[in-house]
Amino acid sequence: MPSEFSRLLPDARAFFNELAQDNTRDFFLAHKPRYEADLRAPALVLLDTISADLQRAYGATPTQKLFRPHRDVRFSKDKTPYHLHLHMLWSTPPVGWFLGIARDYLSVGGGVMGFDKDGLIDWREVVDGPKGDTLAAIISDLQSKGARLDEPDLKRVPAPYDKDHPQGDLLRRKSMTVWFDLSDADVAKHGLHSATLTAFEKLNPLQEALRDIF
Repeated sequence: MPSEFSRLLPDARAFFNELAQDNTRDFFLAHKPRYEADLRAPALVLLDTISADLQRAYGATPTQKLFRPHRDVRFSKDKTPYHLHLHMLWSTPPVGWFLGIARDYLSVGGGVMGFDKDGLIDWREVVDGPKGDTLAAIISDLQSKGARLDEPDLKRVPAPYDKDHPQGDLLRRKSMTVWFDLSDADVAKHGLHSATLTAFEKLNPLQEALRDIF
């Protein structure tokens, strides 16, 4: 495993544990060199490394993003200025791959974070048709391998679909992402890079199905 990010997980968690105790601008600025050296720099190396892996797998270079540490507090009651996580994204539209490191989780995911207006129409048409059963089977298989889904966005199946529609859970969604929660043991055994790629490979059937829709 490249040494540039071999310490990323423990260093990120140590930093966020301290930031949680003093989530202020003064603390962050005082420790910004550490953030840059121990979190941002290795995260950028990991982004580049996995981008190359995805390019070889899909034939297209992903757009990559390291999310900024600052929180948008304009409409939040919580005014603490900094996130307690490190999030990364690789995107070859319509699908994306995600990695999140926090004090209490290490999550790898894939799918479409949010459907636009036309995409939502396409999604519902496909789910309502024969391919809806195929999508449900893919997701069920991923769940049998330990994947989890966020709760649907809507409380009820949208009109004009029957409230007892066999794919009602999928029709209630405005996005489609699936997540694997990795353990520290996974990383200790395989390394962060390899453990992330293994999870991405498990997500391939869903990613391909989503590509066919959009």
